[in-house]
Amino acid sequence: MTALALPAADGRHKPVMLAEVIEALAPRPGAVIVDATFGAGGYTRALIEAGARVVAIDRDPSAIEAGRPLEAAAGGRLTLVEGRFSELDAHARAAGCAGADGVVLDVGVSSMQLDRPERGFSFRNDGPLDMRMGGEGPTAADLVNTLPHGALARMFSVLGEERRASAVARAILQRREEAPFERTLDLARVVERVVPKSGDGIHPATRTFQALRIAVNHELDELAEALAAAERLLVVGGRLVVVAFHSLEDRIVKRFLAERSRERAGGSRHMPVEDLPAPTFRLPVRSAVSPTAAEIASNPRARSARLRVGERTDAPPRPVDPAALGVPRLVAAREA
Repeated sequence: MTALALPAADGRHKPVMLAEVIEALAPRPGAVIVDATFGAGGYTRALIEAGARVVAIDRDPSAIEAGRPLEAAAGGRLTLVEGRFSELDAHARAAGCAGADGVVLDVGVSSMQLDRPERGFSFRNDGPLDMRMGGEGPTAADLVNTLPHGALARMFSVLGEERRASAVARAILQRREEAPFERTLDLARVVERVVPKSGDGIHPATRTFQALRIAVNHELDELAEALAAAERLLVVGGRLVVVAFHSLEDRIVKRFLAERSRERAGGSRHMPVEDLPAPTFRLPVRSAVSPTAAEIASNPRARSARLRVGERTDAPPRPVDPAALGVPRLVAAREA
């Protein structure tokens, strides 16, 4: 296969657990891989270099635009799609792929988004309080300016695992009586007044901003639907590889793969045989894989990453129940 002259990679953005992802996907010439979270294109580049054809999806139009030079240089082996990864099977089929040999998901916010203050994801740099990965729907400002105390507190507690969620919500309500929130640093300063600094160096606003980002983008619902979409698209023997950075996300992936790989159990008088559907995945690696110490030292963002792998069987796909996977039901802005 002729080597491609791909544009230089952006050295500022390091794909997390790249070696482990590529090993799990085992790309080969002619394989079809869906990179459902394109971001800065780190996984996609490595997959193309291995000879695979890639359909790369991102709901962020700026990520797609930044990837156009890579698409142009990929010799027809890269198709970029602006869209949600919950619809990855439809996007792949629209790109001419009846099935896929692999699907990879790198769940959460990308460093590209965090590094751009105008996107509103960062509590360290001032920007509009937006946080939308795409351009649609309510912003983070809409949520903090309209939700009542109970809905805010539950969102911060459940999605951010913030222990002082009620105090943060109360401080927000008191502050917005004076003026609505519009900027990231404005919100971060309010949170700093009620959440004490931790000994591990984590910023007091980290969990509040995380909860808002997840809520604004419906990330947990999207993840559950993306797992089901991957199940529908993967061919027999195809691999699903997910890198998650937060316990809520990783728990959903773990539950999905555990439920989809369950074999018929029981058979004694104490434990009757359960009538289970045929497993749609087998687990070549039964537990989560963590990054190496060397990677964490060179890329601190990798610290909380967990990688899980499932291999598709020939059983038919099944509907997904997000609630059964642990996706919480929260009050939306329009319901407040």
